[in-house]
Amino acid sequence: MKPSIPKGTRDFLPEQVAKRNYIFSTIRSAFEQFGFVQIETPAMEVLSTLTGKYGEEGDKLLFKILNNGDFLAKADHQALEEKNSNKLIPSISKRGLRYDLTVPFARYVVMHQNDLYFPFKRYQIQPVWRADRPQKGRYQEFYQCDADVVGSDSLTYEAELIQILNLVFDKLNIDVSIKLNNRKVLFGMAEVCGLTDRFMDLTIAVDKLDKIGLEGVKDILIKKQIPEEAIHKILEFLSLKGLDQLESFLKDSETGLKGIEELKEVLGYLPDTINNFEIDVTLARGLNYYTGCIIEVASNEVQIGSISGGGRYDDLTASFGLKDMSGVGISFGAARIYDVLEELNRFPATVIKGVQALICPLDDSCRKYAFNLTTTMRASNVLVDMYPSAAKMAKQLKYADKRNIPYAVIIGSEEMESGILSLKNLKTGEQHKLTLDEIINRLS
Repeated sequence: MKPSIPKGTRDFLPEQVAKRNYIFSTIRSAFEQFGFVQIETPAMEVLSTLTGKYGEEGDKLLFKILNNGDFLAKADHQALEEKNSNKLIPSISKRGLRYDLTVPFARYVVMHQNDLYFPFKRYQIQPVWRADRPQKGRYQEFYQCDADVVGSDSLTYEAELIQILNLVFDKLNIDVSIKLNNRKVLFGMAEVCGLTDRFMDLTIAVDKLDKIGLEGVKDILIKKQIPEEAIHKILEFLSLKGLDQLESFLKDSETGLKGIEELKEVLGYLPDTINNFEIDVTLARGLNYYTGCIIEVASNEVQIGSISGGGRYDDLTASFGLKDMSGVGISFGAARIYDVLEELNRFPATVIKGVQALICPLDDSCRKYAFNLTTTMRASNVLVDMYPSAAKMAKQLKYADKRNIPYAVIIGSEEMESGILSLKNLKTGEQHKLTLDEIINRLS
């Protein structure tokens, strides 16, 4: 059988891993610069931990894990006969792969609250899984790089997170737009339209504006049986520009005006050097748990969807029994960032730290000497490798070329006796007789 991997997943070659690690290290450096500490959580969570946190559409994208052993033995047989998968799942699956890092973090905070200090600033770089339709920039397995603060409702943290976004994308040399909105503003829109009981329907529709346009949003609202007058107001809201127009539209909504006040406060904390962000009232971010400011980042150079996002969530830990624990966070989509850098050819040449020299023994009598030489050079922090057998020199050099190794240190009986080694530049073909110390200095 021909080997394969699941759709929406990828193997990574050494060069790709090096490039991905460059992204991770850039993000990690920024997180630590702002005082965040690293944690990790399991790939699996209890399914009830995950369900109900991402909205109806998000719940459909959760990967469920079948119970151990004969999982059908305790299955809901009526649901099985009816082919009702939603009713069947609780009886055959108690666990699921994490959909994001935020909900597991909320669970983590509740379980370890007595061991933590608040405000608690954590970052996490781990894979997540979503049963989404694979396409460009969208995978079923991918890494997220999250930073969250819990235990404070200070809006200075929103400003900090925007600064982190700006810093990371500046270091990665990606031109981006940072969009900012507030869920209270969106709820205010629902209040003005008399549709607070349909808030989730509205945000799901609004969140698709950039993909389907105003007419597409209008069609969704009609299908959701939203009254015509309310649809007219919603479309008017989505066409507003600037906080002054928003304030006028939301003048009768206390919640909406509170959202505008919070946006103004965040903007007041940001330095003048950050000018690549904008208020976007169409930004909704479809996740249920956001309650305040929401953030999204898009590349200005590559059409690939959002490459980072986040927001404030006031009630997430309450679902696990811990109330009054406000939090705010951001998440970097490492897979999409990778694709953007690849398409723009922006990975630095120094990202791939490969072997600098291949030690090449000419015959079996030289192998022990070559092995000891390799050990000495590694102790001097020179990245070297040794060809394992005394094969023909052409074969050894071909191997070095395939690995993109720039130098070969050729060891024969003459080199063993004199201690003067042959260093060959495999790019130019030049060859020099040098002592071991001279070679180490040159390669260092």
